[in-house]
Amino acid sequence: MLTLPEIIERPAQPYAFVPFTVRMDQMQIPADQGFPQLFAYLDTHGLEAAGAPFYNYRRIDMTDTLDVEAGIPLVGAGPEDGEVRTGMLPAGRFMTLAWRGPYDALEKVTGMLVGWSRQSGQPFDMHEAEDGDHFACRLEIYETDPSAVPDPQDWVTTLSFKLRD
Repeated sequence: MLTLPEIIERPAQPYAFVPFTVRMDQMQIPADQGFPQLFAYLDTHGLEAAGAPFYNYRRIDMTDTLDVEAGIPLVGAGPEDGEVRTGMLPAGRFMTLAWRGPYDALEKVTGMLVGWSRQSGQPFDMHEAEDGDHFACRLEIYETDPSAVPDPQDWVTTLSFKLRD
């Protein structure tokens, strides 16, 4: 199931994240990259998640590597601990698209969102540099827990990209 994208206003949001870099030819990120540390971090510090876990794509170089954060929004700020860092997701207008189906089709869905951004004249908050495209906030939010919903056709993922002010 694919719906049309929406423009939503998001407030700033504290979050915890584990940063990592992966090569583009290994872009299929393992589902557990960073998430086990985040859930252990929540338990250790008695923190509450304010939403679903996500990947935040910070920098993408289509010929080399991408910098990614495995993250989770928090009800309140927490301390940094080991590999887990903390920060604030930026406030602003976001182009958001919910999609139902397996994760392996997200690249195609992302391409559609990029097309809608261009067609509507609402560019993402990003800048190009020699080492790739740097995004203010480009979220891939995993709304469904695959251990609770075994059928990939029923998995819901939300793509949410910050728009330029």
